[in-house]
Amino acid sequence: MTAHAKSTDETKSGILDDVKLVAEDYIIKRGPSYSNNFFFTIGVYLLLLFGILAVTGMVMALFGPYWWDVTPLGTFLRSIHLWAAEAFVTLLFVHLLVNFTTSAFKHRKLMWIVGSTMLLLVLFEYAFGVGLGGTLVAQANQQAGADLWNGMGLGFWINPMNSGAVYGWHIAIIPILLLTLMFLHYGVVRKKGLSTPYRNDIPYSMAPINHKIMYKRMVYILALVVIFALIFSAPYIPPLTISQAAIQHPDAVASTFLNESNMSSATATYFDTIDPYTFNTRAVYITEPYAIYINLTHSNNAEAQFMAENATLQKTMLSNAYAYFVANDSISAGINSSNPMIKMASQLTYMAQLGAYQPVLQGEVASGLNTTYVIRFLFDTGVLWDVASEYNLTVPQLGMLSVGAPPWSLQYWLMPYNEMENATGDIPWWNDIENGSIAAFAFLILILLPYIPGLRAIPDKFKLYKLFWNRYTIPEIRKNVHKSSVLSKVFKCSRRPKD
Repeated sequence: MTAHAKSTDETKSGILDDVKLVAEDYIIKRGPSYSNNFFFTIGVYLLLLFGILAVTGMVMALFGPYWWDVTPLGTFLRSIHLWAAEAFVTLLFVHLLVNFTTSAFKHRKLMWIVGSTMLLLVLFEYAFGVGLGGTLVAQANQQAGADLWNGMGLGFWINPMNSGAVYGWHIAIIPILLLTLMFLHYGVVRKKGLSTPYRNDIPYSMAPINHKIMYKRMVYILALVVIFALIFSAPYIPPLTISQAAIQHPDAVASTFLNESNMSSATATYFDTIDPYTFNTRAVYITEPYAIYINLTHSNNAEAQFMAENATLQKTMLSNAYAYFVANDSISAGINSSNPMIKMASQLTYMAQLGAYQPVLQGEVASGLNTTYVIRFLFDTGVLWDVASEYNLTVPQLGMLSVGAPPWSLQYWLMPYNEMENATGDIPWWNDIENGSIAAFAFLILILLPYIPGLRAIPDKFKLYKLFWNRYTIPEIRKNVHKSSVLSKVFKCSRRPKD
């Protein structure tokens, strides 16, 4: 072997040794005897899943929506990203459950606060990710998410219908916050060690941690994610366009133009007048697009004709226009109507059918990634939900954070929120701000749990610690049970029947 080759081998060996040395310095080597049990090593698997999400997310960001929605490899990677996210949320819930039932939160308050905050951030991250999917369900989630943020008074800062801003939250802000909290969380564990039982009746001993079995489980988890991605590949449901809505449901779209004009649509009458719903629907959806239509077709301005009439006649014209579109969906006949409202709504619907309306509408915002005007209009028409039903997607499945019908997504953690929305849907004065406030209050209780006397006593009161501290998880308990069983058999055999 030449001197140069030997030097190169030593350099490679030295680099690997240095990496191994640094890694070993951060690895926790000893812990309670139950530390090798799956439920007490979940933090390691969360790190793995976070890595999978980071890598797949970077590749998806590199190639863009068309690649991850349409191409086979992109769809497969998107499905891996989806199921890794599902697994991450699930294991994080289990991790919190373990720490709750064993009352670890009483002695490691900071770790509980950090972990609960991470759960909240992860759910936000999941929601933003769904909204960036570029699908029909993504559109519905963007609208539902905007309602939630708006209801909580944060719509000015967070608008899920603005994909440009959401990209920043999803790929930068929240991941950086999560990484920071994860390092803080792990740093506390590394300094103080793994939590030990607080009860004297729970036997345990300190033992070496078996890292090999953890690595095997990491491989199993990765394999499960890949298998789910192969079997339950998330379907691509194309986003709805205003052109499609106008072709399939011209009467609904025309009626929506009337609603936007007289400021009676869902967007125009939104209860929480906070961005992104503070815009004038008549100006956005009618006046500006219609002015372009008039200039291109050299038609008479029906809107100006309507506005020039007195209030009584305007009311009659509007009422007749609604009746017309309820009775039939003939847009061609409507264009030649003497009623200016029928004519204007028909002209705009025809413009939408040709595919010319949505680009004009989108051009009214500064960014092409901000689809607030388009999604709000589709929501106002009601066609968004009609098309969703054709794919067997119900409103709860299209609600906040949903990706599609099972088994392509689960979102079991949304059941309480969905049920709350269903239960309060018929209450006139109940809005998104009430539901959002309840959700925020619930998370506040979760985060501050270590400081709430009655709630923090629940695990002991109901002996919940037995769920994860038992003979299946703690070797000492298993040995004692086995020893007691053997002694009992010996004692029975040694007994002699009386004469």
